[in-house]
Amino acid sequence: MQEERISPKVIGAIVSTGILSFCGVLAETAMNVTFPILNTEFGVNTVTVQWLTTIYLLVLAIIVPISGFLKRTFKNKQLFIVGISLFTFGVCLDAVAPTFSLLLLGRVIQGIGTGIGLPLMFNIILEQVPAKKIGMMMGVGTMIPAIAPAIGPTFGGLIATSLGWRYIFILLIPILIVAFIVGILTIEQKQALESTSFDIISLAAISGLFGGTIFGFSNMGSQPFLSFPVLGAFILGILGLIILVLRSQKISSPLLKLKLLENKVYRAHVICFFILQLVLMGLVFILPNYIQLVNGSSAQVSGLIVLPGASLGALFTPLGGKIMDRFGAKKPILLGSLFILMSLLLFTFLSQSLSNLLIGILYFVFTLGVGFSFGNLMTNGLRQLPQREQADGNAIIMTFQQFAGASGTSIIAAIISQSQGNERLSLAQTTATGAYYGFIFLVALFLVQVIILVKTFGMNVKPKVEEAVIND
Repeated sequence: MQEERISPKVIGAIVSTGILSFCGVLAETAMNVTFPILNTEFGVNTVTVQWLTTIYLLVLAIIVPISGFLKRTFKNKQLFIVGISLFTFGVCLDAVAPTFSLLLLGRVIQGIGTGIGLPLMFNIILEQVPAKKIGMMMGVGTMIPAIAPAIGPTFGGLIATSLGWRYIFILLIPILIVAFIVGILTIEQKQALESTSFDIISLAAISGLFGGTIFGFSNMGSQPFLSFPVLGAFILGILGLIILVLRSQKISSPLLKLKLLENKVYRAHVICFFILQLVLMGLVFILPNYIQLVNGSSAQVSGLIVLPGASLGALFTPLGGKIMDRFGAKKPILLGSLFILMSLLLFTFLSQSLSNLLIGILYFVFTLGVGFSFGNLMTNGLRQLPQREQADGNAIIMTFQQFAGASGTSIIAAIISQSQGNERLSLAQTTATGAYYGFIFLVALFLVQVIILVKTFGMNVKPKVEEAVIND
């Protein structure tokens, strides 16, 4: 019985790293509603101010892939201290930044800190939580950063209008100090370190891959496809991918161990996790635009409409993990997928007449499905790997998550932007039409995930000593 209990130190380690991840996502989503204010205060246009989000996501996408190397090379506590120190410094810099350039620099530093802290939290859970409780605790770990996007826009709007946008950062400082103290007292090292070399070529390839693809998707809605900002960026991303794959096959200790994707069941979980993250971020982009441009509600109202569903859905994530611990991964993942598919189909069929109340209800059904399946896809996917490779497996999943988040938002933005270009119709009509096509894209993509899941859970997989069964 003692071995099945989670020690207070492990809980403290998860909480401290979780707070770092939570603050990173909260700052990102809260700042989005302040862009009009920053436009005026710093005298920059909308395209320029969007870099506060783009540069953060880009840095995060570059840092996360090297988390496996960092985990093998440095102690957990060392990584935590560096990650939270960098993030806190970036927060303090943004709180007092006199120019937009320094504000942008602060976001870069925050991206590095979050990129270190987010994978660290899941690695600690996988390494130090008893096997029978991993599902539940991975659910908790998934829930912590998942709540932040739900409350971020509302939090940012309230703080910016009542205290000023700088207090979005100022109010995070005492929380980060508490997390720092808790982490220093509780984070422990359980696995031995390894001496591995750092491959700078792979890092350059990763930078090209994510820099190119994120820029390409971001420019699709405003630039012709054959232009350098779109096609040129995608070519850079493809070259980065080719170099990364070739490099991972050539050297013994690559930054991203892509060879792990040869495990068919793990690969299926990674693909499904990628699709679900892309669908989630795509829907999160559609709904606020629909609420504001079609239904004529304010930005603050749009945040309040999605807040209950997002918060309650996130709270169901640990429950989904607990169900997996008891009954296996098949039931909660397929049940969650059913909720998601049902909500997406209803969004599509009713896209021309979605009231704010109906949006709130359907979004709750969607996030309920996410709560049952999101964390469990990650957990069960990593269980297909030996424990010594789970940190590298986590790095791949986290990398795919960052890429899916950035590309999902950009693809849906491009779809809606193309529809809004129709000058014969009103902005409300073109936005509703763009949302309809966006919903169709998300449904089609999620159907691919359902097919993969049915096929994967139908496989007769025999577990190894270090692996878990994917079936009941």
